[in-house]
Amino acid sequence: MTILEQLQEPFGSFPDILAQWARLQPDAIALRDDSREISWAELVEKVERLAARLVETGLERGQAVAILGTSSIDYALVFLAAVRAGGVAAPLTTSASREQLEGMAKDCGARHLFIDSAKRAELGEDFLPEMQVVVLDQDVETEIAAAMGPAPKFTPDPKDEFNIIYSSGTTGVPKGIVHSHQMRWRQFAATASSYLEAGLPVRSLTSTPLYSNTTMVAFLPPLLAGGTVRIMGKFSTIHWLENSQADKTTITMLVPVQYQRLMDEPRFGEFDLSSLALKYCTSAPFSAELKNDVLRRMPGALIEIYSMTEGGVVCLLPCHEFPDKLHTVGRPAPGSELRVLDDQDKPAPPGTAGNLIGRSQTMMAGYRNQPDKTREGYWTDPETGDVWQRMGDIGRVDADGFLELVGRSKDMIISGGFNIYPVDLENELLKEAHVIEAAVVGVPSRRWGETPVGFVTLSAGGDTGEILGAVNARLGKTQRLAQLHAIDEMPRSHIGKLLKTQLRTEAELLGLPA
Repeated sequence: MTILEQLQEPFGSFPDILAQWARLQPDAIALRDDSREISWAELVEKVERLAARLVETGLERGQAVAILGTSSIDYALVFLAAVRAGGVAAPLTTSASREQLEGMAKDCGARHLFIDSAKRAELGEDFLPEMQVVVLDQDVETEIAAAMGPAPKFTPDPKDEFNIIYSSGTTGVPKGIVHSHQMRWRQFAATASSYLEAGLPVRSLTSTPLYSNTTMVAFLPPLLAGGTVRIMGKFSTIHWLENSQADKTTITMLVPVQYQRLMDEPRFGEFDLSSLALKYCTSAPFSAELKNDVLRRMPGALIEIYSMTEGGVVCLLPCHEFPDKLHTVGRPAPGSELRVLDDQDKPAPPGTAGNLIGRSQTMMAGYRNQPDKTREGYWTDPETGDVWQRMGDIGRVDADGFLELVGRSKDMIISGGFNIYPVDLENELLKEAHVIEAAVVGVPSRRWGETPVGFVTLSAGGDTGEILGAVNARLGKTQRLAQLHAIDEMPRSHIGKLLKTQLRTEAELLGLPA
């Protein structure tokens, strides 16, 4: 059976497919980063030996391997080795606070921590001393060389856990979103298969962190298709353009704020991007204006993906095929279903806005160690018992079946592609002695797409500058408030509901952050 035929099967093994590519094209380049590149033969040999070392040092089947640091070839090797060994890749968010990281490490149950030297210096030698610590950018090759023999054979079961992706934007321990081998196979084998069927040369450029679910689209399917993946440690417009030109990149994934920065780059027109065949976008609102600009100035197809890390519906908008639908996020992909409910969880009338629920073949296995939170995110059809995922968004479906997003439930903010929940920031503000009331809203930001701005009512002696500094020191980098304003009274409706729409208007009048 060919690799293409295997990818079209209902289930298969990621490690087995990678091993086959290494035998077929040992000298082809598999991974590149800012400092080196490795061939397919080297990739699989290093993954095999690192997987063996993990088992030799105590990794058990189904146990997590925590990874913390800047994306690199070594980071990718650890991720793939964890899966090959029968463990679970658990990439941790670098922007999280120390307390959050400690909570995530405990939650995932990892005994191994791979951390880069910069993060280790920041967090200190006493960070998670109970774990087996390997410095990513110094000691991975040493661990590979120390392996005593081949990795034990691992045949994945569809229900085996593949990875845990931690949600961003909460001040407590972020929720660990568990994806099974079956879910990841359904999600990415078909994509890899489509590349092979189309005869597309697969040269992928990743520029978002490997701890983000977004990045997996540009990381795992290209490897399943036997391609080359360039891993950027940190995004900059010129660096991205240089890489794309040098590698003749054909596939990439960018979040809207990255597209905006590329469109704003004065030197954009100096680079040859003619090899670009397929560009993806997801994670945050993508304006019709920006989509149109990208279509006009960047070659290749542009596909917007709307979904959640948790799963639910997957909507796809091939922007190049539907220029009159750029205000939407597309239609449900094959195998995905979407419904719109009113506030009583009843079907909303056609064409009206309501709460979105969805389901597909790519649903999470649940939140790690949080069954109550898992159930809260579900909606169960009272007639059939079918389970759907609450998408957390408000939208309407037009006559052609395209979904238009009109708002987000609970006023969630998406900044730089990461979710920020205002209530968590509000709770942090309320911990300050002089804060009587607090409210946080998302406001437009050219740099981040959206950014959080806080409003507080204060008792005598309260100082917004001191409060802002104290609160931001406790928050993860992606959560920090861009501004904090003191107001005399919170705007409320006649029934006492806080009017955040008025606060957003007030923020605009006071001057939006960059």
